[in-house]
Amino acid sequence: MFMRLRRCGTDAVLVEVDSLGEVEAVRAAVRAADLPDVVELVPAARTVLISTRPGGLSSVRRVLDTVDLEHRVEVESREVLIPVIYDGPDLELVAETAGIDVDEVVRLHTSATYSVAFCGFAPGFAYLVGLPKALQQPRLDSPRTKVPAGSVGVAGEYTAAYPRATPGGWRLIGRTDAPLFDPRRDPAALLQPGDRVRFEATA
Repeated sequence: MFMRLRRCGTDAVLVEVDSLGEVEAVRAAVRAADLPDVVELVPAARTVLISTRPGGLSSVRRVLDTVDLEHRVEVESREVLIPVIYDGPDLELVAETAGIDVDEVVRLHTSATYSVAFCGFAPGFAYLVGLPKALQQPRLDSPRTKVPAGSVGVAGEYTAAYPRATPGGWRLIGRTDAPLFDPRRDPAALLQPGDRVRFEATA
């Protein structure tokens, strides 16, 4: 396990690692250090982009030198509860693929506590990890040209809710009315990296 640092301009560094767990270790360590010069911290699937005020990279590098990629530093995080109506068009497909019934899909999806690994694809779209193994399934063979806003789906090791209507190939198991993205709000995205998320079945 090791990290690679790539300079991005004069005041940012891209940290490359090998797994989502290592991404979280880097993100949590920098967040816990509470460095005043860090202005943006952007995790992705295998990288963390850290932007600072002029001259702030030296303090970031000192923190990175102490990061243990095998252990996550515990930092305070929010828990967000998202209500879901489980009536998605792929709910039965997910159940059949997993070899369980629809009620068990809902039970598994709502019993887990997820973590926001990173955000991307569309504003407010958060990739959540912690999905039970039985629900970790491939994307659809043929993506939809339009997935309705609020759709809740699974794909690979992730689950997520679509903040707006976009094309997509995730298997859709439900829908939510939660305000996932509002440009008039600060921050605009409901879910932020590091947040804990739970889903609650509603009628």
